[in-house]
Amino acid sequence: MSAFFKETAIVVALSLLIATVVRIFLVQAFLIPSGSMEDTLLVGDRVLVSKISLQFGEIHRGDVVVFEDPDRWLGDQAPDGGSGLGGAIKDVFEFVGVLPDDSEEHLIKRVIGVGGDTVRCCDDQGRIQVNGHSIEESGYLYPGDSPSLNEFERTVPEGELFVMGDHRSNSGDSRIHGTFSADLVVGRAFSVAWPIARWGGVSSDGAFDGVPEP
Repeated sequence: MSAFFKETAIVVALSLLIATVVRIFLVQAFLIPSGSMEDTLLVGDRVLVSKISLQFGEIHRGDVVVFEDPDRWLGDQAPDGGSGLGGAIKDVFEFVGVLPDDSEEHLIKRVIGVGGDTVRCCDDQGRIQVNGHSIEESGYLYPGDSPSLNEFERTVPEGELFVMGDHRSNSGDSRIHGTFSADLVVGRAFSVAWPIARWGGVSSDGAFDGVPEP
């Protein structure tokens, strides 16, 4: 019997080790906490975020990215993750990847502009423009929302990103807080993993394909 428990312990330890390596270097699951990315991502969705894509490629316009809170975008206090034994167990399971990260101190938004881009609102038809090119966002913009009710024009510094939520009327994003360093990006969201009824990829549907380089 002792051999059985020993083998079981080894299997569990190896499984947790593999899960931890995957979480740190390859893919991490995040729990969507707010409606700022509706209807692309709904509250309670579990989204898979690719970390390896940042190692072998650049962040592109249209990518949906998870990033660390740049400068208290979430306010003075991030949501409380719990305390005591239950909170500690939850933290461990999140770290090894058994549970999805509940996105404390992280945000998820869509990249509208990268370093050197000029992002403005709006053209004569109310569309966001990037480097003078109007973006058709109907593929992901929240139904009934305008691309933006606030007029603005921002030139994105090199190495930084300009992001917006898909639910524009319910998103505190770069229109309010400004740009932030691309180094804060944790990874690129590529799929909704849960619930099963919402399985599917996360993309920009080619909305930014025609944007010229700055």
